[in-house]
Amino acid sequence: MRTENSATDASPIAVAPPPATPGPTGTRAGSTPSNTTGTTGSAAGTALAALGVLAFSLTFPATAWGLEGFGPWSLVTVRSVLAALLAGGCLLALRVRPPARRHRWPLAVVAAGVVLGFPLLTTLALETSTTSHAAVVVGLLPLTTALCSALRTGARPSRTFWTAACGGAAAVLAFTLTQSGGALSRADLYLFGALLICAAGYTEGGRLAREMPGWQVIGWALVLALPLTLPGAALALAAEPAALTAHSVTGLLWVAAGSQFLGLVVWYRGMAVIGIPKASQLQLAQPLLTLGWSVWLLGEPLGWAAPVTALAVLLCIAATQRARG
Repeated sequence: MRTENSATDASPIAVAPPPATPGPTGTRAGSTPSNTTGTTGSAAGTALAALGVLAFSLTFPATAWGLEGFGPWSLVTVRSVLAALLAGGCLLALRVRPPARRHRWPLAVVAAGVVLGFPLLTTLALETSTTSHAAVVVGLLPLTTALCSALRTGARPSRTFWTAACGGAAAVLAFTLTQSGGALSRADLYLFGALLICAAGYTEGGRLAREMPGWQVIGWALVLALPLTLPGAALALAAEPAALTAHSVTGLLWVAAGSQFLGLVVWYRGMAVIGIPKASQLQLAQPLLTLGWSVWLLGEPLGWAAPVTALAVLLCIAATQRARG
């Protein structure tokens, strides 16, 4: 089964808020989005973040459907173009000013990691990998992002954090070696590369989300990538003729609108209300949800190794969250 993930879940990003300066959109750029207080606000934020996790968990099976009628390059570029058109329409309708010059380089990193790199590498990997296998490997993304954030900000995580992080990585490595007959396959190398590049994109995105609304971060990243994705889609469709079916169209629309943009909108909004650490706890369920979708929607057989490894990674991530306070 071929599939792809663009799960754009964010992990705890330990960065200090920058000084408050006038922002390009009329809000204070150094301020964090206004947090809603009280039980009602917390419940609403939790619900929004949970909707984001649900959207991301459906990316694998939706892409598997999309790949029934589109080639991998076509699916990646077309989904990005559709998401960019949706995001650009929202930015225009709300008359959002272009990002400040100091934001352009971080936005380029977000575009390279989240819009282009992660979807492309996972697509290439999952041409020969099952969704359940990929879900377990991609379950390391919160840990990878936390490590990237520590390097980016100069933070010094505790020994407990590093122990749990290494434990999660060891569990996934053992799983991939077992599933691949004792050696890492090309698909596994693609997936590990996708984890690294996406973690860089999430780290910069998390930092930017402290200076502008999170949905604008992904919105501008999608628009910034449009000069590459639009001609790329034209070339890919010419080389990989599409077969429009109910599954392929539904899968394409979901990964473009649900996973690439709208899922991130509710995820970032929920994260702004309840905070990154609490929101990331909800994301621990994402690999297990994806395993469930792969069985129910795709009919993939599920052995004991995938859910056991996913649970082990979940426990390791929970330990890192606790260690980070």
